[in-house]
Amino acid sequence: MRQRLHPGRRGFLKTCIASVAMAGGTPSFFPFFSEREKSRVVISRDPLLRGTGSSIISGQLLKMLDRGMQALYATDSALEAWKKIVQPGEVVGLKVNGLAGRGISTDVLLVEVICERLQEAGIAKKDIVIWDRLNTDLESAGFRIVAGSDRIRYIGNDTLGYEEDLVVYGSIGSRLARTLTQLCDVVINLPVLKDHSIAGVTIALKNMFGAIHNPNKYHLNVGDPYVADVNMLLPIRRKVRLNICDALTAQYEGGPSYMPQWSWPYNGILLSQDPVALDYTGWQIIERKRTEKGMKSLQALDRAPSYIATAADSQHRLGTNEPSRIEQVEI
Repeated sequence: MRQRLHPGRRGFLKTCIASVAMAGGTPSFFPFFSEREKSRVVISRDPLLRGTGSSIISGQLLKMLDRGMQALYATDSALEAWKKIVQPGEVVGLKVNGLAGRGISTDVLLVEVICERLQEAGIAKKDIVIWDRLNTDLESAGFRIVAGSDRIRYIGNDTLGYEEDLVVYGSIGSRLARTLTQLCDVVINLPVLKDHSIAGVTIALKNMFGAIHNPNKYHLNVGDPYVADVNMLLPIRRKVRLNICDALTAQYEGGPSYMPQWSWPYNGILLSQDPVALDYTGWQIIERKRTEKGMKSLQALDRAPSYIATAADSQHRLGTNEPSRIEQVEI
C-alpha cells in the first residue's frame, strides 16, 4: 500500500492539530512557520571543553549542554527546559549519526549526558532509545548494541526493520523505520556539523535520511528537493521536537566520511527547534571555515545545499532560512 501525502493547506492544518505535543500546547515542530516569528538557534561553546588535552571533559560538556538548553527555552534551569519537551511515560528516541565512525559521528559522551538529563526529567531508562540506520554504524561510532527493554536501548533500523507500506511526499517514496513509527513517541535529532561531498552539508534535515529505507536514491541535484520532502513525512514532523547538533568536532571538506585533515575542534553544540534555521546557521559556520582555509565556497563548487531554502518555502514551511528571522544566541 502507498500512503500519499499532499502538500496542500488542509493537510498542513490536520498535521498542526495532531501534533501539539509539548507542554503548554506548543507545537513540537514548525508545520506552518509564521513570517512574524523568529527561530532561535543557540550556539553553546566552551574553549575549555578539552582542558589541555584532546579528550572531552564530561563535566564541561554537561555544563555546556545545560547552558544551551536554558538559553533555547529561556528557563532558569536545564531540568525545566527538558520538561518542556519530554514527559514521563514517553519513549524518547535519540537519532544519532554514526556513518563516519568515531572520528566525525555523534559523540558517545554527548549522548550519555543527554540521557542523564532525560532521566532526571522523568524518562525511564527503558524508554530511551538510541538509533541509527544500521547496527554496524552504531558500533563503528562507539556504541554497543543493546536491545533489551529494561535499560537504554541502542539499535539500528535493521533490528526492527521498515514498514511494509510506502509513504510518498513530493519527490520521494520510502518505507519508514519501525523504530520511528512504532517505538518512539518523541525524537531528539542529534546530527553532526559536517560537509557532504554531494549534498553540500549534512546536519539536521539530512540526518533524517536515516529514517528511510532508500536514502541512496535521493542525492541527485544536491539532495534538492529530496531532503526537504523526507522531512515532510508525518511521523518525522510529528515526533522530532528538538535538534542538537554535535559540533564538538566539525568538518568543512571531504564528508560524509571522516577526513581528519579537514576537521577542527569547534568545541560546541547548536540547539534549535527549527531544523532549517539550524542547518542554515551550521552551513554558514562551515563556509566561514572554508574561507579561513582558502577554499572555494560550496556555491562556487555547485554544491550549495539548496534544499535548505526548499525546506523553508511555501510548500514545506519546515522553518526559516532568512537571517533576519533567525535569532542566533551565542553563549
